[in-house]
Amino acid sequence: MSNNFWDQRYAVDTYVYGTEPNDFIAEELPNMPAGKILFPGEGEGRNAVFAARLGWEVTAFDSSAEGKAKAERLALAKGVRINYLLASFEEANFPLQSFDAIALIYTHIPAAVRRSYHQKLMSYLKPGGQLILEGFAKAQINNNTGGPKDINMLWSKEELANDFAELSTLEIREIEKELEEGLFHQGKAAIIRAIATK
Repeated sequence: MSNNFWDQRYAVDTYVYGTEPNDFIAEELPNMPAGKILFPGEGEGRNAVFAARLGWEVTAFDSSAEGKAKAERLALAKGVRINYLLASFEEANFPLQSFDAIALIYTHIPAAVRRSYHQKLMSYLKPGGQLILEGFAKAQINNNTGGPKDINMLWSKEELANDFAELSTLEIREIEKELEEGLFHQGKAAIIRAIATK
């Protein structure tokens, strides 16, 4: 989806996915020792700001200038600092092995580049670093509760296992969940969650 799509979606006063963190992030991050964390495709900043409030050193990026502006406003309102870059997945570049954790929360990208982008992101993770991932499973195509309308952009356990095969541990679960995340993630949804260690 183009920058224009996301800029239009975020160009309202309301935080369209809410200001509270994703449930999985809220469950997992407090159990991890705070270090450096990367949030690709971070949108309006709810997860990045939550991490910063827990003491993480946060870097985030997104291709939407509207999303970045709202994330920075949210950080200011919550009294924390985040390093938020305006960049696409293609443009984003970081030193190898520079993050203790990477959080991929609803970062659905075209199937043709998904595996290469996932592997590129994992190169930024330190040995022993952790991946936290949540997004829509293929079965979400049958629901009208959020996510891409292109089934190839939705995830399967097999695809993710292949994308992250080099990680030392990888636990992937597919669940059905009632989403309550702002305007666009509402109702019964088919979700995939993963926790992994490099």
